[in-house]
Amino acid sequence: MNRAFDDVSVYNTRIMGAAHVENATNLACRTALSYRGVAHINFPVDTQEKEGGERSARNVARHSAEVFGRSARLPCEEDLRRAAEVLNAGEEIAILAGQGALDAGDELVRVAEILGAPIVKALLGKAAVPDDSPYTTGGIGLLGTKPSQEALEECDTLLLVGTSFPYIEFYPKPGQARAVQIDVDPARIGLRCPVEAGLVGDSARTLRLLLPMLKRNEKRRFLEKAQDAMRDWWKLMREQSSRMEKPMKPQVVAWELGKRLSEDAIVSCDSGTIATWFARQILVKRGQKHSLSGNLASMANGLPYTIAAQIAFPGRQCVGFVGDGGFTMLMGEFATAVKYKLPIKIVVVKNNTLGQIKWEQMVFLGNPEYGCDLNPIDFAAFARACGGAGFTIEDPEDCGTILDQALSTRGPAVIEAVVDPFEPPMPARVTARQAAHFAESLAKGTPNRKEIALTILSDKVRELV
Repeated sequence: MNRAFDDVSVYNTRIMGAAHVENATNLACRTALSYRGVAHINFPVDTQEKEGGERSARNVARHSAEVFGRSARLPCEEDLRRAAEVLNAGEEIAILAGQGALDAGDELVRVAEILGAPIVKALLGKAAVPDDSPYTTGGIGLLGTKPSQEALEECDTLLLVGTSFPYIEFYPKPGQARAVQIDVDPARIGLRCPVEAGLVGDSARTLRLLLPMLKRNEKRRFLEKAQDAMRDWWKLMREQSSRMEKPMKPQVVAWELGKRLSEDAIVSCDSGTIATWFARQILVKRGQKHSLSGNLASMANGLPYTIAAQIAFPGRQCVGFVGDGGFTMLMGEFATAVKYKLPIKIVVVKNNTLGQIKWEQMVFLGNPEYGCDLNPIDFAAFARACGGAGFTIEDPEDCGTILDQALSTRGPAVIEAVVDPFEPPMPARVTARQAAHFAESLAKGTPNRKEIALTILSDKVRELV
């Protein structure tokens, strides 16, 4: 049984006797914390029934300390100088920051100022730099921003900090840009993008060592162009998020929620189209934590992430931003939050469809949507049945008011937001191939194709006027 967990865990063992439990549990916790992964312990039924057991001569009780140490691994002087040489030679420099840069926000901003470099953020690095920083262009990829995509397409030098962002089609084309990478794992250096210098170490400490070696880039036009583009991008996001027609747009829910989150909120998102609105419309503030299933894109992670966050940080506001497809898979765990009086707030964006699957079938495969409809559930009533609070938002005019009520409610609550099922999670820039596949899917008979086409046409017209 435990072998099934080998590929998804950093520690995996089976308890062989009662005397094995303390040591195995200690090592499991150490490994999970050190490698930031899952630890799995398998307890056979016959072992669970044992009250105690004799220790071997080498199994000494309490032989290990409950102390957790962080690695202070740093790159060598030669590698630092090589990295500085590459960066100082650049004129149009971009920074791509990921999850490994979450504790290096101040250092990232200082480097960005010296190099005149916009900071592009992989989705797990969303909270590395707040979205009101003049140096960031937001996310990258299908859920990212147009200015971020343009920055990577046009840069001549790239600094990767704590990221192994997997979608190589968004990196600079081979031969376009020189690159430097900082990562705590040497195996990840050059994994996604050819680099001329690899710095193995903690992001914040490495950047602090690198900073004195960097020269100010006096050519600021590349950064200024990105900043101008971001002003236009945020104007577009505000317009998309201020539309008061019915059915309500999911962008409205995300935008209104983002404005109301506390300065130290912990926000957990699910997988699917919900991640698009999370990435673009919920602006991250300094001091907040934002996360989702970035590696495996597992559905249903949003609710358990929020529960875990509330247990780990009982004094902070913990909010889940999830879709109805993902929430349905593990909605019974809301009863767990009620049982343990965890004051989590779960915003369920309800469009009665597996939206990401639908749009992937249409845009990436050119096929009509198939098997994506969900049976409608009254999630607010479900929350009340579990003993929590339940709210429903259908009118965008009421969205802010109802969110205020829900977020101020003591105890766990579910906020069901009923939204337009035809609102597409459009990439920042649509490729010709995506457009062709979309047209092909409509021609093949996608259900509700008239409504889908009119929604997309309306959205594009709004961008132009």
